[in-house]
Amino acid sequence: MFDVVCLVSEHSIASTASDDRPVYITTPIFYVNAAPHIGHMYTMILGDIMKRWHTLCGKRAILCTGTDEHGMKIQQAAALAGIKSKSFCDDGAQLFKNLASECNVEYDRFIRTTDKDHIEAVQYAWSMLADRGYLYESKHEGWYAVSDETFYPTSQVHSVLDTATGKTKNVSKETGKEVQWVSEINYRFRLSAFRERLLEWYKDNPRWILPDVRMQDIVRGVEAGTDTEDLSVSRPCARLTWGIPVPTDSSQTIYVWLDALINYITAAGFPWTPGQESIGGWPAHCQIIGKDIMRFHCIYWPAFLMALDIPLPKQFLTHGYWLLGKERMSKSTGNVINPFFALDRFGVDNLRCFLALHGNVTKDSSYSNYAIYDTYQTILRNRIGNLVSRLLKGKWSIRRAVMETTEKHSQNREYVDMRAHIKKARDIASQMMANNDVNQALQAIIELPLHANAFIQQTEPWMLVKKKSNEENAKGLNKPLDITIFHAVESIRVLGILLQPFMPGKARQLLDMLGVSEEKRTLAHCEFGCDRTYGESPDIPEGEAGMLFPPLASTE
Repeated sequence: MFDVVCLVSEHSIASTASDDRPVYITTPIFYVNAAPHIGHMYTMILGDIMKRWHTLCGKRAILCTGTDEHGMKIQQAAALAGIKSKSFCDDGAQLFKNLASECNVEYDRFIRTTDKDHIEAVQYAWSMLADRGYLYESKHEGWYAVSDETFYPTSQVHSVLDTATGKTKNVSKETGKEVQWVSEINYRFRLSAFRERLLEWYKDNPRWILPDVRMQDIVRGVEAGTDTEDLSVSRPCARLTWGIPVPTDSSQTIYVWLDALINYITAAGFPWTPGQESIGGWPAHCQIIGKDIMRFHCIYWPAFLMALDIPLPKQFLTHGYWLLGKERMSKSTGNVINPFFALDRFGVDNLRCFLALHGNVTKDSSYSNYAIYDTYQTILRNRIGNLVSRLLKGKWSIRRAVMETTEKHSQNREYVDMRAHIKKARDIASQMMANNDVNQALQAIIELPLHANAFIQQTEPWMLVKKKSNEENAKGLNKPLDITIFHAVESIRVLGILLQPFMPGKARQLLDMLGVSEEKRTLAHCEFGCDRTYGESPDIPEGEAGMLFPPLASTE
């Protein structure tokens, strides 16, 4: 326990440092029954970019990620591996922690559903739901998919031919996972009681789920009533032992999805002392999920929160799948890319850039080594790297240009246009990030070096070096050259600041090359001409000056 009034554990990201609510961002928590893949890495990186952007804007931001460690899948996987469930989960959780570290993901809480404070929070929430009459005991029959940890109505099940055995099997229409008929006594949550409240919430908050097409899918399911039938929220211990016990019934284990969803408020300090509800950031600013878990997050989760009288998150960002060879990446089929291998091959910032630039929330995205290499060569090395090299290796003084140039000397059209491009990159990126559109924000940022390269071609600073007058030579001055270099170098200073959430390592390297002070690397410093303190040549080993993106091994 903290020795403060907020009732949270030592693991909680809640803080009493300020009464201002922080910006709270979550990723889903990941099953530990198999190793992480590119899809998991993408989700983590999206969350990290959002957190870093809000920090760039001067806000306090927190990111929660973690692992889902209970349920039948884990129980069976551990048994198959011949080890205890907790040991199995420890190994799996460490893999995901390692991935976050390798991806330079700065999370504030890595929550595990086996954490003591989470178990206590889940049992507390269960007791609240029971006391309010939202839980009842009932015989439950239906088609159950162990891999999905959920029951499906008969209308969502069909028979397919198993090509491996030549036999037919029943599978979920939604996920294609095999289902089995189960009949048992368990507890149910009165989800049907929240149908109208959910529909009213969706109507009043039309952009609660992004993109819009998925919001419409959820609304249709709730309107039809098939997605709001009362929900089975426990399993008999005779069938499932690896989970959180129902606090008032030792014969039942709490349903893994009720358990898992509570993690988001556990990390924010639930259960809260009255008056301290927002101290850990809840309600979340944005919850990032894959489109395959929308029903749990966008129907079940808000209903649970309504029943607990807890505010709903402000927005869900749902993204599509990553495809490999036109097929969805899936741990169960083995159609995956090992993210650790990809990081070793391409480097963390290069891979972060590729995923942010090519990841698509509306459609599925394609992953290929060639596409990563092409992005590196075309955008990073040739567009950004070439611009930086041209400026830092030129026969001019960046420091003098930064000190000497004034607005009144730079009203020619090409200079005015360059300043406009710098402002446009900052403004569009800010607008897109306000809408949680990481892809479009990065698209706007990488347009800036395209314009800066064109500006250099147009103004030809190398020709201005040759045109210095005798007087300018004597005084070390060259106003046309200084004006040109200042405008060009301002573009890469602002570029470096804006790239920090996306490519933190390379952005730092660029800003270090320019000698930009640590305290002047915020969004507020993306104003043209606002920093006149940089430009001193840092100590860089010979041969590395201006080398931001060295040659990358090809995909051959």
